[in-house]
Amino acid sequence: MEEIQQAAIAIGVLAAFGIALYVLRSKGMVQFKNRRGSDAKTRRLQSIERLPLTAQHSLHLVSVAGRLVLIAVSPGGCSVLDGGVWDNPHAEGRLAE
Repeated sequence: MEEIQQAAIAIGVLAAFGIALYVLRSKGMVQFKNRRGSDAKTRRLQSIERLPLTAQHSLHLVSVAGRLVLIAVSPGGCSVLDGGVWDNPHAEGRLAE
């Protein structure tokens, strides 16, 4: 009898969570976005890769409107190291793996 009571409580908690999520989603307070869907094809800004150099320094390779940009990040700020045009396989949706 105790197991049935515990299962009923668990189902009640999950149902309350689902109802709260449904209400928040219908009011626009919660949104779910598909990262692999059509939104990824239309994105103009995309982080390609991050290389940590030290605890506070790193290099970031970013695609901006089909162009690759190399950015250095440090406690003093950010610097664009190279904004040249490289062969960007991410621009046309071709991922180099």
